[in-house]
Amino acid sequence: MNFLSNWEGVKSVPKNYVFPPEKRPCVAVKKTIPVIDFATNDRALLFQRILDVTQEFGFFQVINHGVSKKLIEETVKTLKEFNSMSPEDKKRECSKDPDYCKVYPGSQNSANEQTHFWRDSMSFNCHPLEKYIHFWPDKPPEFREVVGEYCVAMRKFVLELLDVISEGLKLGRGYLGDEMSSNPTMLVHYYPPCPDPSLTLGLRQHCDGSLITILFQDVNGLQILKDGEWIAADPIDDALLINFGYVLEVISNGKLKAAEHRAMTNMNVSRQSLIYFVCPENDVTIEPAKCLINETNPLRYRTIKFEDFRGKYYSVLANKEEIMKYMSLNKT
Repeated sequence: MNFLSNWEGVKSVPKNYVFPPEKRPCVAVKKTIPVIDFATNDRALLFQRILDVTQEFGFFQVINHGVSKKLIEETVKTLKEFNSMSPEDKKRECSKDPDYCKVYPGSQNSANEQTHFWRDSMSFNCHPLEKYIHFWPDKPPEFREVVGEYCVAMRKFVLELLDVISEGLKLGRGYLGDEMSSNPTMLVHYYPPCPDPSLTLGLRQHCDGSLITILFQDVNGLQILKDGEWIAADPIDDALLINFGYVLEVISNGKLKAAEHRAMTNMNVSRQSLIYFVCPENDVTIEPAKCLINETNPLRYRTIKFEDFRGKYYSVLANKEEIMKYMSLNKT
């Protein structure tokens, strides 16, 4: 495998990483994504704040989320150490069961892509921890302990957040915290410095195929599409960045929308993003909650097994137009 993190002395972007002009990054508008303080007892007000911010930006940032700054820093450091290992070590450490832990350059579809993305990636199942941790890397030596603690902390936070959303939508506490969120995955994207960021992308324009996604980025690079223009979502100290995926858009019958975003590269420094990607099990049925369907908000989406939705999602390379055509009951 040709990992970018192991390249040395690269002076220009290779041709197979250069995107056509119409797909290359543009200058993004600088706007601050609103920050929400999770440390409040007024859950109704908290949900309303989440609703207001996501309807405007599609993303929101959270502070006082309960995941310690020290743990985040240790996790980032450990994952950077992993990415600095030799290609042989990385492949060996992620070969115990590729279904549950894998590492790859670009995307998992790189072999079929004319243009590659400027990143290395690792994905691994993380809940329940005791079921999957023995498939994780043994190196660096602290990998399982540190990253495992991070995944447990993220699971605790996401269940609390999903309860706030469930209650706010009048679905009842626990509606989203059971089978709808029982199959989270950790994705780690590592973007090495790029000789010319104007020519390439780290991550294509897309909405997530998840229920909800929680991101920590150590360096700016995420861009959000809002009202036809790209907004730079710069990181804020101690904040986690959160967005909804297609699964939650379907369950909420369109009240909560999946947001389009992409990732840029950087000429001077590497960037690492830690993504806690919350999904149902494959055999779970996703459909709009019946209590959210009425005369003013008629049924908008089809009922489908998550496995079938995910297959479609990857087959069209996360193309929003194709996915919404597939999921929507209104085919016009």
